[in-house]
Amino acid sequence: ANGATSVVADKVFTVLGIKHHILNDSPNGININDGCGSTHLEMLKQYVIDKKCSLGIAYDGDGDRCLAVDENGNEIDGDKIIAIISQYLKSKGKLNKDTIVATVMSNLGLQNELNFVQTKVGDRYVLEEMLKNGYNLGGEQSGHVICLDYNPTGDGILTSLMIIRAILEQGKKASEVASIMKAYPQVLINAKVSSDKKYDFDKDEEIKSAIEKLNKEFDGNGRVLIRASGTEPLVRVMIEGEDQDYIKQKAQTIANLIEQKL
Repeated sequence: ANGATSVVADKVFTVLGIKHHILNDSPNGININDGCGSTHLEMLKQYVIDKKCSLGIAYDGDGDRCLAVDENGNEIDGDKIIAIISQYLKSKGKLNKDTIVATVMSNLGLQNELNFVQTKVGDRYVLEEMLKNGYNLGGEQSGHVICLDYNPTGDGILTSLMIIRAILEQGKKASEVASIMKAYPQVLINAKVSSDKKYDFDKDEEIKSAIEKLNKEFDGNGRVLIRASGTEPLVRVMIEGEDQDYIKQKAQTIANLIEQKL
């Protein structure tokens, strides 16, 4: 991503004897994350397909996050990465308490696969929970993964090596290893509200009733998550479920209701 890892990743992969191509390793001070890296996967997806690579790795500018792309150019997000690493550690008897830590934004598919401890959004809350209760793997959908046996922070290069190790030791393709988790479709819609009312969504009976009704309808095969933006006058409506069109329609309905009431 023309950032921190652009001077480190090549050396690490060379020392380990991993056959690799490096993209976007010419930082000039203003091109970090510019159309590349973990926030812009299009270039990497195409490159992996064109060069017939086994795997694509994308870091972010400061190198604490990592996303991946399988041999077919499909994204492997942070939730799938956590699933891959957790199953690898579990198979070695090295996943503490057979449990992972992730935030409320993590996909329902991840929660259904494993023993799962949920925290507020933010890697500091994930780390806090891990330290408090002795867990050794946690992270976020964004690709911020903490492997506490090695490091108390997210480290994109470490995360990518853990993925590669899991793939090599299982003798499978990246797509096969990533298929361990069935990801539910997610829809996120922002409702614009008055800044002094953005935390009132859980006090309004009509909004609460609409959310409860939908959660009851999903019966474990979907969920509604509502949270206020920390910086903007917005309430974020996130819905997960099996039918993309249906959850999009429901998210829009709840977002409209929140805008109307707040």
